[in-house]
Amino acid sequence: MKWNKFRLKTTTEAEDIVSSMLMDLGIQGVEIEDKVPLTSQDKEQMFVDILPQMPEDDGTAFLTFYLEEEEDPAEMLGKVQKELEEMRAYVNVGECTIEESQTEDVDWVNNWKQYFHQFYIDDILVIPSWEQVEEKDKSKLVIHIDPGTAFGTGMHETTQLCIRELKKYVTRDTKILDVGCGSGILGMLALKFGAKYSVGTDLDPCAIDATHENMKANGISEDQYEVMIGNIIDTKEVQDQVGYEAYDIVVANILADVLVPLTPVIVHHLKKGGIYITSGIIEGKEELVAEAVKAAGMEVLEIHHQGEWASVTARKPR
Repeated sequence: MKWNKFRLKTTTEAEDIVSSMLMDLGIQGVEIEDKVPLTSQDKEQMFVDILPQMPEDDGTAFLTFYLEEEEDPAEMLGKVQKELEEMRAYVNVGECTIEESQTEDVDWVNNWKQYFHQFYIDDILVIPSWEQVEEKDKSKLVIHIDPGTAFGTGMHETTQLCIRELKKYVTRDTKILDVGCGSGILGMLALKFGAKYSVGTDLDPCAIDATHENMKANGISEDQYEVMIGNIIDTKEVQDQVGYEAYDIVVANILADVLVPLTPVIVHHLKKGGIYITSGIIEGKEELVAEAVKAAGMEVLEIHHQGEWASVTARKPR
C-alpha cells in the first residue's frame, strides 16, 4: 500500500499548535523535525550518553503527515491551509509551504530482520528464528534470539562484555538477576552456562513480551526464568518482589548514568560474596561506575573494554 506524504514547513514557535490542528482535522499522526537542543530532562528520558552534533537552531520546523493513497488530498490540504491562515493572526507559522511525495507502507517492526543474521560471540552461536542452524553448528552452544522491539541481539559490544563475564562466574547453583533484561539474552545464556534460575526486570513492556517469546524459542520454562516490569531503583514494590540478598550474580547492561543510582540499591539484592556485572558504560565513564561500586561497599574486580565501551565487575563483601 502507498501513502501520500506531506511535509509542511513552519516554525518551532508554532509546531505544537500546528500539530494539534492537524490532529483535530483527523490526521492520525505527525512527525516533527526541528533543531531545538535537547534539555537535560530530555537526555535523561532518552538514556543516551552520546548525542549527534546538531546544526544551530534556526527556528524552522517541518511537520510530516500521511494520507491514504485513495484519499483525495485536495480537501484536506484546503482545510489545513485555511487553518494556517487563521493562525497567522496570533502566531508566527512561517512560510507554510507543503512538499508532496509518495511512500510505501513499510512494516517497520519487522523490516530490521533483513539486517540481522546468525553470528558468533566467541563459541556461542546467536541465531534468529527465521534462520536454520547448519549441521556444522549443531554441537555448539546455540541461543535463538528475536529481539522484536526490545534491546539485545547480542551484537552490541556491551552485551558481549557481559556475556564473557557471566561465563567466568556462573556456576550450577547460580541465581541471577538481570536489570534491564531487554530480549532476555543474558538471563537465558546464564541458564545455558549452567545457572539454576534467572530473574529479569525491565521498564519496557515490549522487553517482557520479547523475553517470553525467546524463552519459548530456547525451551526455557517459566520455572527457570521469571520476568517482571518495573523500576527497581525507586519502586519499593519491585524491590520487594525481586527479593533481598537473593542473587549470586546481578548483571546490569544499562548506561553509566543509570548504573550510578542503581548500584547502592542493587547491593541489597546481592548475596554476601555476590558478583555485580555492569556494562553499557561509554569509554571514559568506567571510573564513575567504579566509584559508585566502591561507595556501595563493593570491591572492583575487573574492568574490561571493547570498542568504545567498558564493563565493571565487582564483588559484595562476604
